[in-house]
Amino acid sequence: MKLRRRQFLHLAAGAAALPALSRAAWAQAYPTRPITMVVPLPAGGAYDVLARLLAEHMRASLGQPVLVENIPGADRGIIKVVRAAPDGYTLGVGGWTSYVLRPGFFPIQHDLLKELDPIALLADAPYWIISKNSVPATDLQQLIGWLKANPGKASAAMTAGGGSQVCSVYMQNSTGTTFQLVPYRGGAPALQDLIAGQIDFMCDFAANSLAQVRSGNVRAYAVLAKSRWQAAPEIPTVDEAGLPGLHISNWSGLWAPAGTAPAIIAKLNAAIVAALADANIRKRYIELGQEIPPPAQQSPEALRDFHKAEVEKWWPIIKAAGIKDQ
Repeated sequence: MKLRRRQFLHLAAGAAALPALSRAAWAQAYPTRPITMVVPLPAGGAYDVLARLLAEHMRASLGQPVLVENIPGADRGIIKVVRAAPDGYTLGVGGWTSYVLRPGFFPIQHDLLKELDPIALLADAPYWIISKNSVPATDLQQLIGWLKANPGKASAAMTAGGGSQVCSVYMQNSTGTTFQLVPYRGGAPALQDLIAGQIDFMCDFAANSLAQVRSGNVRAYAVLAKSRWQAAPEIPTVDEAGLPGLHISNWSGLWAPAGTAPAIIAKLNAAIVAALADANIRKRYIELGQEIPPPAQQSPEALRDFHKAEVEKWWPIIKAAGIKDQ
């Protein structure tokens, strides 16, 4: 009887261990089929371009196709990632705008800090302040002086519910200026109206308007970062220009649904780290105006800490200003 009981307990213990063993073996075999990276914005934007650039290198290192799926609108892309199976086959690409600002504008019924597992920080690129060429100010202090001398008269383009809106409100609060905020559905039409002279100035994701600044179609006053931007080193930082602390960057990262096996996270992180070390990708980053995170910032833990710090920085500003999605 005792022998049978011991045999039963031994078999039961073995059966209980099977799921853990099978999960470990399954994680070691990963990936065995295509991986999808979800971009919660239309094709052609900065996140989309980065995702496609990295996906090709990841395909070679992981041995499976890495597909990019664009799901814009109402945060459907983010929600798809959060609700996906934590098996490493559905990943999310996003950053400051989509993974920090938009959840601050309105509730999406998900806590992204808890319901996503970070994989790696992908890139960083600053915002900057630009204007039409006819604005009578050649540096940032003159621009602020012009805005103070003409309260409520100047117009600033913004993407409603986006980074440019937050930047504009932050700038008003930091400088004590007032100006009209003109909403646009995207950065491209806003930039077109700025070039055409229909709008006075705007905060813009610097990579979006780099070509127009280089061609002389618009004027750049300051990069909203602690150090000068490698793509346009001649433009001073906002600290150098006399408005210290107005730092805004449109960083991007890669996440998996919470509960993804650590071995899978490690494989995906290794694939990203290898891609960021590739000479051709580094060249493309420079061409796109993107900056590669330093090695110490490429770990899952670094992305988790950075994401949390950004939420803690920007959500109080959003709430205090009463900024809401439109």
